[in-house]
Amino acid sequence: MEKNNLNHGIIILLEFYPTWLALTREKRRELAEDLYSIIEKYSENVKVKFFDADAFGDGTYTDFIFCETSDLKMYHFMWEEIRDTYAYSNGYFKIKKVIMGLQNAYQKFEEESLEMGPEHR
Repeated sequence: MEKNNLNHGIIILLEFYPTWLALTREKRRELAEDLYSIIEKYSENVKVKFFDADAFGDGTYTDFIFCETSDLKMYHFMWEEIRDTYAYSNGYFKIKKVIMGLQNAYQKFEEESLEMGPEHR
């Protein structure tokens, strides 16, 4: 992490609807390619991992995405483009909840604001 640049961890809970599952797997892959191309476009600034959660969640979400970034602007721009995709704008899935945190933020505060030395890890 660079000085003044905190790493953000963001969990996005998604719900894919039965209309998505009703599509053929080939059609789902085609629509997913639009999403993957956007994610690839931002991959230098936003790291994205996908997780299937249907069989493990509490029923309020079907999948989740974990993103890491130190550039919230690029993260936001990525989601603006995702929201414009056919799959999102035609209601195949929606964002249910976003959970966000800062990696080692208290340590950055201690080092930069309180001028304490690095904590042993």
